[in-house]
Amino acid sequence: MRGPSLHPGLCFLLSLSVVMDQKTTASCNCPQHAYCVNDTHCTCEHGYRSDFEQQFFTFPLTTCQDINECDPPISIYCGANAACKNVDGGFHCRCNPGYKLLSGDTQFQNSNENTCQKTTSSATTKDMKDVSRNPVLEPNELQHVVETFQSLLTNNTPLGTGEKGAVATWATEVLQTVESAALETALKSPEQKIQEIHNNNTVAIETRVVTDNCSEEGQIFSLNTHMNSVDIHCNDIVQGNIQGPTAIAFISYSSLGNIINATFFEEANERDRVYLNSEVVSAAIRPQRNLSLSKSVILSFQHVKTDTLSLPRKNMMSPFYLQRKPCRRKAFCVYWKSSGERGQWSRDGCFLMQVNESHTICSSTHLSSFAVLMAFSHQEEDYALDVITYVGLGLSLLCLLLAALTFLLCKAIQNTSTSIHLQLAICLFLAHLLFLTAIDRTEIKVLCAIIAGALHYLYLASFTWMLLEGLHLFLTARNLTVVNYSSVSRVMKKLMFPVGYGAPAIIVAISAASRPHLYGTCDRCWLNLDQGFIWSFLAPVCAIICVNLVIFLLILWILKRKLSSLNSEVSTIQNIRMLTLKATAQLFILGCTWCLGVLQVGPAAVVMAYLFTIINSLQGVFIFLVYCLLSQQVRKWFGEIMKSKSESETYTLSTKFGADSKPSES
Repeated sequence: MRGPSLHPGLCFLLSLSVVMDQKTTASCNCPQHAYCVNDTHCTCEHGYRSDFEQQFFTFPLTTCQDINECDPPISIYCGANAACKNVDGGFHCRCNPGYKLLSGDTQFQNSNENTCQKTTSSATTKDMKDVSRNPVLEPNELQHVVETFQSLLTNNTPLGTGEKGAVATWATEVLQTVESAALETALKSPEQKIQEIHNNNTVAIETRVVTDNCSEEGQIFSLNTHMNSVDIHCNDIVQGNIQGPTAIAFISYSSLGNIINATFFEEANERDRVYLNSEVVSAAIRPQRNLSLSKSVILSFQHVKTDTLSLPRKNMMSPFYLQRKPCRRKAFCVYWKSSGERGQWSRDGCFLMQVNESHTICSSTHLSSFAVLMAFSHQEEDYALDVITYVGLGLSLLCLLLAALTFLLCKAIQNTSTSIHLQLAICLFLAHLLFLTAIDRTEIKVLCAIIAGALHYLYLASFTWMLLEGLHLFLTARNLTVVNYSSVSRVMKKLMFPVGYGAPAIIVAISAASRPHLYGTCDRCWLNLDQGFIWSFLAPVCAIICVNLVIFLLILWILKRKLSSLNSEVSTIQNIRMLTLKATAQLFILGCTWCLGVLQVGPAAVVMAYLFTIINSLQGVFIFLVYCLLSQQVRKWFGEIMKSKSESETYTLSTKFGADSKPSES
């Protein structure tokens, strides 16, 4: 599909490169930080984007805004002991205070050029409180806070005991001490409104001092450390009538989350696997500790782990189970709740706003130490259902293969109905085979999406052929008195293949075009439950089941009326009985049993799950039983095959014995 557009696209790129070289001579009127393309459109320079986020534009009021490469979602990583600094039209990296490049340069572009080395300092590392009380502010005093925190991590006697209460007490004291030291350090030098220090191995600190009592209405301050950030209103920092400077500190701890981890979160479900998926951050203000805020603060956390957890396979047939969401990630915004000197993670006053693959955004009504917990929610394994599924689908595959061969080779039953049965058997055979062998092949996302799309199509095609079978039975019942299928066959032959394979293809094509990313989940290749995407399968299925139910009732009504008006013709009565049996099997075996997958809720969920798995995994067996073994013509054909095989074996044996007996007679 891309072939025809390749040449024009290549020409466009070539012309674009020429324009970039000659952009200063362009004739069109473009805004600042933009240049002209082909004398017709404008595009923003590198490092800028239009306020409408269009690559090419002509609207005269469009402006080009600077792209902040240092903030999410780009979040340039500069390497250890360095931080990203955004500038107009670009960015650069520079070493943290107390570090410098070996080359002597002051900045660099990426982590590959990072040679930041620690500079020697004559200052000695003291206790936290000694640092905060030192009347002389040195340029690297925040570095002293960091180094003291590192020493506390090294000499963590309570951590060696492994006692949870002692660890919580130690963590609470450390968090409060680091906050106090950072804030007092900032308040010693109010003329330095912003101070920051980054150390990717342990802790990063940024402080801001407010001295003008919020000169701008609605002013919001943003502090960033280690790709985490906090946004807070100025009024909550200055706290109304406080006189003098006020400071806020935002601190990110790289390794503290390994100590006060998810085991300190007591609100989790026992069946969920919970882990800390962010750095621990602290936000505090001074000179007064304002725990409650007039407006919520917004916290952005960068995830520590961005990979998807792969859980063991559960109920094999559960892609049709609406209520279960396997491998479902839940994010919790939590804060460190201290009671006395102890503490634990709590969700009180913390709310989840947004979560994606790399970041979580939370809001809080108070200041404290915060983190993001991730929980993978799943049900317990049920190996019995797995065994039932494997055995049932194995038998179904065998029976569907035998049924397809019977429909192809048995000349006595070759008609429109048999053709529909053949297509149904083929679709179910391929769907069950793919389901059994590839439902959990989630390692490659693109392959998993293709498998999910193929299963979506094959199962929809199976249901469509079930609908066509119901329509054919209805038309046959209407023409029962004339036992002549010629008129029915002409109609069905024209419609069945375009409808049987075309309608599912249209549904899958629309679904894939609108939401391709929802094909495949974290632990199986099926439709994702997000955004109601599962209804692209369930809606057609429910519609077909309802139509088949109406057809079944109409067939029963027609057969009852025909039966009351018939003579005692044996052949006609047999036809009526066979049609009634097929209609009943069509409805309950191939239709309504799928509703059991939707009914797996409440106390009866386990029973429904077993019924659903047993009946639907044995669909192929039911098809072979109803349409082959219960057919008189097929049984007669089987008998002829067995008879001819028996006669052939008898002839072979007699020939052999006859040949062996001739020498003895001579």
